[in-house]
Amino acid sequence: MFRAFSRKSKFSFLNIAALGAFIVLLILNNYLTNDPISDVEGRAKVIDGDSLVVNGREVRLQGIDAPEGRQMCRRNNREWACGRESRNVLRRLIGGKSVSCEALDIDKHDRLLALCRVGGVELNREMVALGFALSYGRFRNEERAAKASRRGMWAGEFERPRDWRRQRNIGR
Repeated sequence: MFRAFSRKSKFSFLNIAALGAFIVLLILNNYLTNDPISDVEGRAKVIDGDSLVVNGREVRLQGIDAPEGRQMCRRNNREWACGRESRNVLRRLIGGKSVSCEALDIDKHDRLLALCRVGGVELNREMVALGFALSYGRFRNEERAAKASRRGMWAGEFERPRDWRRQRNIGR
């Protein structure tokens, strides 16, 4: 009786060990084949002036900071919805065409940080050049030119998007 119990225990242990090894291999395979930092391409859904979703992946346009959707600015002594306008400008730039995003990193919110293009237009750079996003580590020359020409937000008064978020405790 002891011998039969011993063989059965050994058999059960081997089954459990094999199952555990199989699970580890599945997890490792999933990790190796689903690189979170990979380029994406396809139709885009615009979230705001610096964020979109491409093929189910949330993408943040790296190197820029656009006003939030509810953010207001002032122009000609009147409030205007600069956040909404920034989102609309990005939509017009994309124009329903396929977006190609070069992955650079992942942010703390698990969003892909990328440089995105539609045809020959680099969206990140163009949003700053048009004055509907601020330089955030890149595109300083485009920001200087937009400011000098009083394009987009530079045509009036605005609060920097990061300051606007900070005042309202909105994480990004």
